[in-house]
Amino acid sequence: MSAPLLMIVDAANVVGSVPDGWWRDRRGAAERLRDMLVPYADDGVPGFPGPLEVVLVVEGAARGVSSVAGVRVDSAPGSGDDRIVELAAEAAGRRCLVVTADRELRDRVGVLGAEVTGPRTVRP
Repeated sequence: MSAPLLMIVDAANVVGSVPDGWWRDRRGAAERLRDMLVPYADDGVPGFPGPLEVVLVVEGAARGVSSVAGVRVDSAPGSGDDRIVELAAEAAGRRCLVVTADRELRDRVGVLGAEVTGPRTVRP
């Protein structure tokens, strides 16, 4: 049996897509997003049926958010975008979906063969 689709979520970009005061508590916003992602591990997202391996990449003030069942949190040591590119490169030969609206990041992971979708896929 092949590995499930790897869904890598750009926490900073997805959290920043909704002006709900996230900037006052970046870590709390990342934790709320992490918790919203849990059902997608089993159920999938539109166009990508589950199960999925869900990885939430955090950076800056959100570093240190812990993983929970269904969502692995990866604290980028530097740039979150660079870590997402590394994860997509490591997934070579495996189906990979990156959730971000960042155009440059979309291009960087696209050349690695990753599929890309926007924040509304996981945060309607």
